[in-house]
Amino acid sequence: MDIKFKSRKLAKVLNSGYLLGKQYGKEMREIIENRLMVLKAASCLGEVPKVKPERMHALSGKRKGQYAVDSRQPHRLIFEPGIKPSPRKPDGTIDLTQIREIIILGVEDYH
Repeated sequence: MDIKFKSRKLAKVLNSGYLLGKQYGKEMREIIENRLMVLKAASCLGEVPKVKPERMHALSGKRKGQYAVDSRQPHRLIFEPGIKPSPRKPDGTIDLTQIREIIILGVEDYH
């Protein structure tokens, strides 16, 4: 899957092991790097695991349209589809198999 970032600063941090470790610590750096590898290896959003440890899930409320993958509790790697509007199935749900690009919004504790 093609991965883009909300900002150049975020891309710089998430693509640098050194900066990632400096900002989030060694354990979190390894988890975030692993999650990014899983996202990059998937050909579409539908291939991202929906079970732990990655557990991709849709967000709701004011974050509707965004997704998260688990990192280290309580943080999540937050992203949104790179195409708008999101492709839909005939039943109206989002067709994750058609989403081949995402935009990383950040690593957050949104709880």
